[in-house]
Amino acid sequence: MPTDSATSIAVPSPKIVDRLPPHVFFLVSAVFHYLGPSFAVLLFASLAPPGVAWLRIASAGLIFAIWRRPWRTFATLASRDMAIIVALGVVLAAMNTLFYEAIARLPLATVGAIEFLGPITVAAYGVRARRNLLALVLAVAGIFVLTDIRIAGEPLGYVFAFTNCALFMGYIILGHHISSGGAGVSGIDRLGCAMLVATIAALPFGLDSALPAFSNPLLLAAAIGVGVSSSVIPYVCDQLAMSRLPRASFALLLSLLPASATVIGFIVLRQVPSLTELAGIALVIAGVALHRTYKS
Repeated sequence: MPTDSATSIAVPSPKIVDRLPPHVFFLVSAVFHYLGPSFAVLLFASLAPPGVAWLRIASAGLIFAIWRRPWRTFATLASRDMAIIVALGVVLAAMNTLFYEAIARLPLATVGAIEFLGPITVAAYGVRARRNLLALVLAVAGIFVLTDIRIAGEPLGYVFAFTNCALFMGYIILGHHISSGGAGVSGIDRLGCAMLVATIAALPFGLDSALPAFSNPLLLAAAIGVGVSSSVIPYVCDQLAMSRLPRASFALLLSLLPASATVIGFIVLRQVPSLTELAGIALVIAGVALHRTYKS
């Protein structure tokens, strides 16, 4: 781990990180995953979805650039590691852009339900026991109850949503590849490299739509908020969790995100969940509790 001033405050000391269960980092990620859209509401009122996506990615990329100086470590990596980082950066760029395109056309709950088909598929691939199969069934049932999927609306919106779902699986798989670190480069430093790649990859699709924000300080401030809460904090916490959890276990834990959205909606927005939604939350939590982690 580099020890210069730019990285000395990068993350909590290894002793603190190792002392905390990986689920703690996941829960932090789950909370901030839904604070981002609250900032994005302001941006959607003034900017097209690709512009919002690029501002989110670019804000996160700038923060990683200042914080981690990832270009220093990228040059030291083997060609295979470089290829994985570039692939992850392209996936992040496309995933975020298509997510915003989808929620501009379809209800967020519907897009979220489709998106979580990806993690569930990854979790299913990693099932090694009947206990985990039952856990997976409970989590899927909980997601279905929570989101109440309705196949209606704009066909193009569903194309974006299902493509985003596939990319989300790619994020989980590639994210686990970089989380192991190696060659003296941490997973977070590799993530910083990927965010810079994502900033460049999304540039042709989002810059033109993002230009109005550069003359409006409020929009820029909101974009930074979106980048921090939607990309920096969750992705860093994901890395800290991924480095200590098998891929299938992490994928199943992602099933908690619809439940966390309901809890945040109740606390922040005073949106009281219905009995049906509470039943869905209970099913998801039961699935996560029943799931047994295996060493990868």
